[in-house]
Amino acid sequence: MTEVDDDAVRVERPAMGISHDDFFRVFPSVVGAAAWHRDGLSIRVEWPLGARLVASVSPQKVRRIASLSLPYVDVGFDFHGMGAADRASFLLRFDKAFHKGGG
Repeated sequence: MTEVDDDAVRVERPAMGISHDDFFRVFPSVVGAAAWHRDGLSIRVEWPLGARLVASVSPQKVRRIASLSLPYVDVGFDFHGMGAADRASFLLRFDKAFHKGGG
């Protein structure tokens, strides 16, 4: 981690077409070897050089299209002590991990 700033930065990913099960199954692969702990609908992540992240998931919602029901959640990230380049790198890994096919 480089270019550390002390202020918390909030980033939102609204209306992601995933379920709670999807999020909590895939998210640990995004943080790699960092220490993490789940607390209800949040995951707290700490990297060795002191950067921290709290990823929070909203209650699961359902989008209905005719007879089809699709789960979705809002995801928020609170980054602490992490520079802009490291935040961007993390969010790129996150977005790739949760990208669903579709052409």
